[in-house]
Amino acid sequence: MLSAVGPRLRELRRRNSLTLADLAEQTGVNESTLSRLESGVRKPTLDLLLPLAELYDVPLDQLVGAPRTGDPRIHLRPVHRDGMTYIPLSHPGGIQAHKLLIPPKPRHEPELRTHEGFEWLYVLAGRLRLILGGRTSVLKAGEAAEFDTHVPHWLGPDDDRTVELLVLFGHQGERAHLKTRTS
Repeated sequence: MLSAVGPRLRELRRRNSLTLADLAEQTGVNESTLSRLESGVRKPTLDLLLPLAELYDVPLDQLVGAPRTGDPRIHLRPVHRDGMTYIPLSHPGGIQAHKLLIPPKPRHEPELRTHEGFEWLYVLAGRLRLILGGRTSVLKAGEAAEFDTHVPHWLGPDDDRTVELLVLFGHQGERAHLKTRTS
């Protein structure tokens, strides 16, 4: 990547109709150093590149040819399973994040399940009934829970409204640790 900096600098200087002497005068970098930068003999450093980027009015990334970061959005499709809608918020692998929508079901007996992993959930909207082992809890918007999914569990709305959750799930039992600062 650095070997392409010199030709970029030379092209920018020529495009701006500047000589090495003009450039040296405007940036405070001596002419010999600028010549060696353009020819690739001198390694570019931040001290040398910053005044050039400012003079040419280009981002430093453009001078060094840094790769574009691209679109950071995740474009995965919702998955419908067991009457629930999972909206992926991360790519598969490691801890996975989903928005989970669970609509109310007509009078049906909760079926507790177990599987590999560890789950952390946060209620975004609605009221969640969480059955974990022999204990039932009702969580409202703004409340969170975490549990080992080896423990028999069931999730569903506590009333006749859809419940929306943010869910972090680790297949290998990874736990989601939230760190807060105390002031």
